[in-house]
Amino acid sequence: MKLFPLAPRPTIITIFLLHALANGGLFARIPDIQDRLGIDEGTLGLALLGQPLGAITMFLFGSRIIEAVGTRRVLMLGIPAMSLGVALLGVAPSAAVLFAVFAVYGMVFAASNVSINVEADRVEAASGQRIMNTCHGVWSIGLLGASLLGTLARGLQVPVSIHLMAMLPVIVLGAAMVIVPMRESPPRAHSGAMKQRRVLLPSLMTFPIVAFAISGALLEGATRNWSVIYMGDSFAAPGWVDTLTLPAFLIAQSLGRLAADRWITRFGPTMVARLLMAVAFAGLALVALAPGLGFALAGFLLIGLGVCVSFPLATSAAARLGDRPSSENVAAFTLVTQSTLLGTPALLGYIAAQWGIRVTFAVILPMVIVSFLVAPVLGRRTAAPVVEKVA
Repeated sequence: MKLFPLAPRPTIITIFLLHALANGGLFARIPDIQDRLGIDEGTLGLALLGQPLGAITMFLFGSRIIEAVGTRRVLMLGIPAMSLGVALLGVAPSAAVLFAVFAVYGMVFAASNVSINVEADRVEAASGQRIMNTCHGVWSIGLLGASLLGTLARGLQVPVSIHLMAMLPVIVLGAAMVIVPMRESPPRAHSGAMKQRRVLLPSLMTFPIVAFAISGALLEGATRNWSVIYMGDSFAAPGWVDTLTLPAFLIAQSLGRLAADRWITRFGPTMVARLLMAVAFAGLALVALAPGLGFALAGFLLIGLGVCVSFPLATSAAARLGDRPSSENVAAFTLVTQSTLLGTPALLGYIAAQWGIRVTFAVILPMVIVSFLVAPVLGRRTAAPVVEKVA
């Protein structure tokens, strides 16, 4: 059977969906993995540290790999490998093995993550239409679907190993149908020459973009890793209710991202970013102080809406710098972001163990203020400007 490629726009949108589904509802099952291994929050935080360590290792060299073999090959191998890594996390026999598998998972996640964002930026450059936020909106919908499936599996008491392993053939089939026949878009124009650097180094222009993105990254990570535990520790509710925090976050994030490209085209990235950072601040404060279950879920909804554009806008800003290939700038931006967050899982786990899970979220409030203040970096001129049209 011969497969024919889709047009660039639906192709990259579908690949973002596959990338999200490859996570397999892992985050909804982290409490089950914790219970199966019998480890506390501090040990779990150390195990989760494997993911950013593996990602940082890949980000140092990921741009060279993408430029050498192309986004298609990286995605064709990386997305199924992600799904396999998630399946292995469900059967890890110890915290040490969990850390090791998280590290390998982090490497393949990083390579495929840079590739999908570079390809989305190339489609934007070729069409003149914003698509990055839409792609990330579809990604959030995919993660929401996987998380709801994880919630259902948890409610039905399906073993975590069976649940996560069952996703692997679905992802492999999807990759074969969509990624194998795809045609890569041409690289975005840039003013610098591609140098064969052994290790990727960020430029000075990368750091202000990271300063904007850091609060969104912190809130996404905290929600995915700790929100279910937050609900279980804070309120008396069935286990399946505890898992509703992540779907609430993802619903708001998905809807916001799907609408964001039009918002940004009309009002500009700075105004949209600042308004949404204010929403995120309100939601985070509500989570930290929530007197009841309903208030907590409302807080996670506001956080999801508030951070919906953080990573897509920052990624687009990095890709559009124009001083070197977009794969270098996207990888450098993600490298600095991940490096900044390197100790976050262990730190948040320590804070939760010492002062309670609510404080884990409250300590992120100052970073939201920083993001609000530096948001104008998203609208600055670049070396390779793009003419935009309404999608």
